Amino acid sequence: MFKNFFKKSLHNNFETMGINERNVSLIYPNNQRKHYKLADDKVLTKNILETYDIPCAKTYAVIERIGDIVPAWKSIQQYSKIAVKPANGSGGGGIKILSKKENSWYSNGKLCSEKSIFIHMANIIMGYFSLGSDDHVLIEACIEPHPFFHEIYPEGVPDFRVILLNGKPIISMLRIPTDISEGKANLHQGGLGIGIDMQKGELLQAHDGSKYHDVHPDNGNQIKGKKIPHWKAILEISKQTATHFPLQYLGVDIVIDKTLGPLIMEINVRPGLGIQMANKVGMKGLLE
Repeated sequence: MFKNFFKKSLHNNFETMGINERNVSLIYPNNQRKHYKLADDKVLTKNILETYDIPCAKTYAVIERIGDIVPAWKSIQQYSKIAVKPANGSGGGGIKILSKKENSWYSNGKLCSEKSIFIHMANIIMGYFSLGSDDHVLIEACIEPHPFFHEIYPEGVPDFRVILLNGKPIISMLRIPTDISEGKANLHQGGLGIGIDMQKGELLQAHDGSKYHDVHPDNGNQIKGKKIPHWKAILEISKQTATHFPLQYLGVDIVIDKTLGPLIMEINVRPGLGIQMANKVGMKGLLE
């Protein structure tokens, strides 16, 4: 028994890098603190992306003051589906997807009054989703996920994370929702991290935080071996993004829209380390 346990321990030792070592070895030497806000603030991020014609969701409105909520809301009524986000939020907190049917707005199938939407926007501005700091509301076009994702799991908006060092992609994964994560792809909320063979553009196994799976654990849909659509374009726009941000180490989150193809979702100065477990590859080994 102990012999088998020892073998398993060796198999799972990927020379993983911890948070402190990541900070000292990768973040601090490669990213000046004054540039963090270009990634942390989604509005600043999108300003750069749009300046250099890097594909991203279209911005409909930015609201900085509570008094501007109603005028901004009136200006976007021609759209039938929108995403409302805190510019400085993290982990998916504060994001509300709204769909309009017969002049009424719905979120997750539930009717939303304009009053409740305005209150949510006011909470964003007052910093409810950004650790108490003043924030602003970003309203943008809603992503319609590519059918590839629905073949694995039909809900939520999965995304690819590509980590780059000095403009070169070094590791990547697909984050996809589960029943536990309630439509969100974030790993700490129960989403799956799926490793990627970056040369082949192909999915590897999925990691749920404790176990590996060849199929989605909730529905049995195949994961391992699936070819990723637009993979070369995903790598290309991640490199293009890294070129125009003054950050040498960063994570780029990318979604595939069913009509528009790959779009940059956001940039991370401190990309999480769960990507190592998803790929069974430690950052130490990659850097060496």
